[in-house]
Amino acid sequence: MKILVCVSNVPDTTTKVTFTDNNTKFNTTGVQFIINPYDELALTRALEITEKQGGTVTTVTVGLADTEASIRKALAIGATDAVRINAEPTDAYFVAEQIATYAKSESFDLILTGRESIDYNGGQVAGLLGEMLGMPSVNVITSIEVENGVATMERDIDGGREKVSCKLPLVASAQKELTEPRIPNMRGIMAARTKPLKVVEPASVEATSATVAFELPAPKGGVKLIPADQAEQLIDLLHNEAKII
Repeated sequence: MKILVCVSNVPDTTTKVTFTDNNTKFNTTGVQFIINPYDELALTRALEITEKQGGTVTTVTVGLADTEASIRKALAIGATDAVRINAEPTDAYFVAEQIATYAKSESFDLILTGRESIDYNGGQVAGLLGEMLGMPSVNVITSIEVENGVATMERDIDGGREKVSCKLPLVASAQKELTEPRIPNMRGIMAARTKPLKVVEPASVEATSATVAFELPAPKGGVKLIPADQAEQLIDLLHNEAKII
């Protein structure tokens, strides 16, 4: 089995967010970048599938040279090889188009992504990839088993859980519960140094969107604590001061 896992490079969740260039660009100074956690789940599940059935796991990242630390971590976790598409990821359509162009030159049985990146939270790449590659796509899966060219998946839906069966090839995005992420060991870290990391130039894609400006949320305001036995005071404040009832 030949699996492609899409890996994005995102700021650590503890990052203090600031912007530059008149609030049009994210300030990367001093920021620690990591593998997108949902992508890490997808990678781990891909490895589990190939360890059971045989095959290879390739990661693909749209990013510049500064993303290679995260890519090497993916190789240390166990990926067979990696591809970096040498472009700044601008939006979901651009990223999907770059990955689809690369994937068309290969014959992958399964393409896994995270449900979304934790910086933009768009959740669009998996669906766009499916459309661009002419493959079915299944979003936010919590389990996947592959047997005899058929993938059986589960995902949460409103009010319950759905079980889906689909022939390969297909695209699926990983949700929590899919598996537990792996921590690279020393052997994996050493092996990652010699695993192939191929850099390819981006396809020519017309920009479909542009960032006008970023804006931080308003700072948190103060709170008023009302004794539990004074509900009438709370009601008065909600009605006359907050004006929400």
